[in-house]
Amino acid sequence: MLPDVSRDALKGWTIVVVDDDPGSLDVATMILEFYGATVHSAMNGQDGLALVKSVRPRFVISDLSMPMMDGWTMMDEIKQDAGVAEIPVIALTAHAMVGHRERAIAQGFHNYLTKPLTPETFIHDLLALLVDIPVLAVALK
Repeated sequence: MLPDVSRDALKGWTIVVVDDDPGSLDVATMILEFYGATVHSAMNGQDGLALVKSVRPRFVISDLSMPMMDGWTMMDEIKQDAGVAEIPVIALTAHAMVGHRERAIAQGFHNYLTKPLTPETFIHDLLALLVDIPVLAVALK
């Protein structure tokens, strides 16, 4: 049994979710909004990067494999822009291959979530990752 999470756990937070899979994008958006977040979404890294720069979210969840600009390239672009370089980005992928997590962390992602996203565990998995990011852990308290 998972512990209860307050409905306002993410109240006042702006989050960007980038994923070319409409189902994953919908699940993440619905759950994050349920817990109080304002969610901006994009279906490719190019649009996601533009959103990150314009809304300056608390954090980003990004798929790694997408058209136009993948998550790896988007991460590189974020890290090269001093205005958004410190925004935490969590990788999201269905390709949970050996070494992907380590590669994602080495490239600058703050952590790694795997698909499929499930309403039963997504928020708990996400909050467990966020408490490891000092700037976000303070805000969660």
